[in-house]
Amino acid sequence: MSEHDTIADPDGEPGRALTLQAAGESTGEPEPMAAAGSAEPMAALQDQFPGEVEMSLVDHLEELRRRVLRSLVAVVIAAAACLAFVRPLVKLLELPATGVRFLQLAPGEFLFVSFKVAGYAGLTLALPWVLFEGLSFVLPGLSRRERRLVAPAVAGSTVLFAAGLAFAWWALVPAALSFLVSYGADVVEPIWSIERYLDFVLLLMVATALTFQLPVLQLLLGALGLIDARTMLGAWRWVILISALAGAVLTPSTDPVTMLLLGGAITALYLIGVGLVALSQGLRPAPAANT
Repeated sequence: MSEHDTIADPDGEPGRALTLQAAGESTGEPEPMAAAGSAEPMAALQDQFPGEVEMSLVDHLEELRRRVLRSLVAVVIAAAACLAFVRPLVKLLELPATGVRFLQLAPGEFLFVSFKVAGYAGLTLALPWVLFEGLSFVLPGLSRRERRLVAPAVAGSTVLFAAGLAFAWWALVPAALSFLVSYGADVVEPIWSIERYLDFVLLLMVATALTFQLPVLQLLLGALGLIDARTMLGAWRWVILISALAGAVLTPSTDPVTMLLLGGAITALYLIGVGLVALSQGLRPAPAANT
């Protein structure tokens, strides 16, 4: 029987016929064809999400618990290592405050300050491992397109975090301390609590480092198609207003010099992010025309 031979309808009604597309259709075994048809979407889904593994909610929570625990252990180990060198770290943090005397105003104040400085330093050192654990938990559920964004985002985030710490250390902290010391130099002698001073310096540095993540966030949003560079640039008035408010909120001392520097840095970072989004959209290949 050929591919286009017809057979009469079993009910014998005239004008109704069944066309056989292949000789194998007359065997009455449609199951292999149905299985092959259903395997194509499954193969495409596996190709789009190559690392996806089916797990129950309890298994996901257990894996999350293990990764969080390993991250905490890494932070504790790094903090314990930094605790052995806490005195040089404290002396390093005291360098921008020239001409200021530091006092221990309560019993055990320097002891608690030592743990605090070691904790901040340990968290900074363990940050790559914490990012690795987080990515290891998220990666299996990401598509191939989303996975291509992970490495640039992590690398850019690490570089910008270090740049934020350096900017706070070399620009914000000296400017803020110079203003605060000189403002009342003819009235009061600058004698500060070591705990209050280190709280100010550490909070300002961490807040600045986190603020420097703004271009990475913009680039991810632009790469995922959630927003474009033209829309970002059109909101420049709101950006200036939000940058000024963020500079006032994130600055521990609330002095105008630090607020202006941090607000200006946030605005500059936003414009850099707009440029990166525009560049990524310009390099993105145009979609193929439908034929």
